Amino acid sequence: QVQLVESGGGLAQSGGSLRPPCTASRSILSFVVMSWYRQIQGKQRELVANITVNGHREHADSAKGRFIISRDYVANVVYLLMNSLKPEDTGIYYCDAFRGRNNFEPSEFWGQGTQVTVSS
Repeated sequence: QVQLVESGGGLAQSGGSLRPPCTASRSILSFVVMSWYRQIQGKQRELVANITVNGHREHADSAKGRFIISRDYVANVVYLLMNSLKPEDTGIYYCDAFRGRNNFEPSEFWGQGTQVTVSS
């Protein structure tokens, strides 16, 4: 079973930065895509950014220009650099690893989430 562990959340001031890592228990290159999602209170979980096994990156409109997803495939870590944080970024941030359909294990894995709180 794959373990994804998020950390590095916490409290930041408006305009500040955080860079939570997501550490996987095995090679992140074994996943088709690694993603960061967030759950803001009262809203559905939404995609923030993802990075494919080939290194292609996409960011949600709300994240463009402020957040950057990156990876260290030697350390099996995916980062979400969050700059210019706003109070509306407050929520729980989840790491997701999509393996794809196969006959051996679940197609997708989730971390437990890390709380990010941005004060005004």
